[in-house]
Amino acid sequence: MRIKTRLIHGGIEGDPNTGAVSVPIYQVSTYKQEAIGVHKGFEYSRTGNPTRHALETYIAELEGGARGFAFGSGMAALSTILSLFNKGDHLVVGDDVYGGTYRVITRVFSRLGLEATYVDTSDLKAVEAAIRPETKAIVMETPTNPLLKVSDISALADIAKSKNVLLVVDNTFMTPYWQNPLDLGADIVFHSATKYLGGHSDVVAGLVVVKDAQLGEEMHYVQNAIGGVLGPQDSWLLLRGMKTLGLRMEEHEHNARTLAKWLSERSDIKRVIYPGLSGHSGHELIQKQARGFGGMISFDVGSAERADEVLAKVKYFTLAESLGAVESLISVPARMTHASIPAERRAELGISDGLVRISVGIEDVQDLIEDLEQALS
Repeated sequence: MRIKTRLIHGGIEGDPNTGAVSVPIYQVSTYKQEAIGVHKGFEYSRTGNPTRHALETYIAELEGGARGFAFGSGMAALSTILSLFNKGDHLVVGDDVYGGTYRVITRVFSRLGLEATYVDTSDLKAVEAAIRPETKAIVMETPTNPLLKVSDISALADIAKSKNVLLVVDNTFMTPYWQNPLDLGADIVFHSATKYLGGHSDVVAGLVVVKDAQLGEEMHYVQNAIGGVLGPQDSWLLLRGMKTLGLRMEEHEHNARTLAKWLSERSDIKRVIYPGLSGHSGHELIQKQARGFGGMISFDVGSAERADEVLAKVKYFTLAESLGAVESLISVPARMTHASIPAERRAELGISDGLVRISVGIEDVQDLIEDLEQALS
C-alpha cells in the first residue's frame, strides 16, 4: 500500500457495529466489565479509549513501528519519553532543538537528576565524543528548528546501537509522509501533532511511535502512570486531519521551494536556510533519507528592527507561534519559540535577532511572494 492510500485506509477504518465510515468519538471515561478483569479491551479511558486507540494504531502504521501513543501535547509526549529514564542518566541532545525541548530538559528534568549534553548532531564525531557510560539516549531533530540543519539518521542509529543507547527523533517538521526515522534505525519517533499532522490550527496533541514491542510496553506503562493522554475529540480531529496529509505536504513543499528560491535571489537578505536549496549543507543527505524537503524556511533580514517591520507589514503571513497549518505563519525565533534559550547560547548557534522563520502554507504561492515583496520593500 503506497503512502497516500495508507493515509486514507491505514489503521482502523470506520465502525463495524454501525457501518459508519469515520471512527466514532467515544466520549466515555469508563467501561462496563462482565466480571472483574473481563472486558472488551477497555477499562478506563486514561489507559485506553477506542478513538485514541484508532489514532495510535494509525500513526504506528504510518511510521512503521510496533506501537503508537497519543498525548495532550507534543511536550507531554516528549516528557513521557524522558520519564523512561532514571536519576543520573545522561542524554546527548541536539544543539538546535525546539526551545520547549531545551526548556523541559534543562529546567524540569534536570531537577529530577537527568543530565544532558548539547551537540551538533550533524557532526557524528561530536555526538560520539559526547556519549558517556551513563548515556541512555540521543535526542535529536532533523531538520532542526529553526536552523534546519540535517543529521544522518542511519549513521546516528549505528552509533546509538554500538553504544547501547536509544535514538529518539523528533519528526515534526517532516512528518511520516516525507521521512520515517524508524526505518532508518531510530528507536523512538515523536511529533508535535499540533503542527502538520493536525494541519488546521485547531488541535494540540503529541504522538509517539516505538520500534519494538518491549519498548512499547514500557512506554504504555509510563503513559498510563503519568496520564497526559489525548482526549477522544482531539483524537478524532487528528484522524480527520491526517487523511489529507499527503496533499497538504506536497503543496507546502511546492510553495516553500518556490519562496526559498525567490528569497535567495534577493540582495537584501543575509541568508536563506532551506534544505531544498542546492547550496544547503544537508541538501544531498536529506535526499537520501527523506522523500521531500518540507515546508519550513528561515531567513535573516539583518536586524530585529527590520524583522519587526516585516512582521508589521505582511498580510497573508500570520504572526503566531506554531507551524504546519494550512495558513502561512511567521515568527522570530529569538523572541518567540526559542526565547527560553539564553541570548549568548542563541548567538553561538546563529539564531540572530533578525532571523525570521516562516511556515509556508497552502495559499497561492504568487500571493505569498507578493506579500513578502511589499513587506521587505
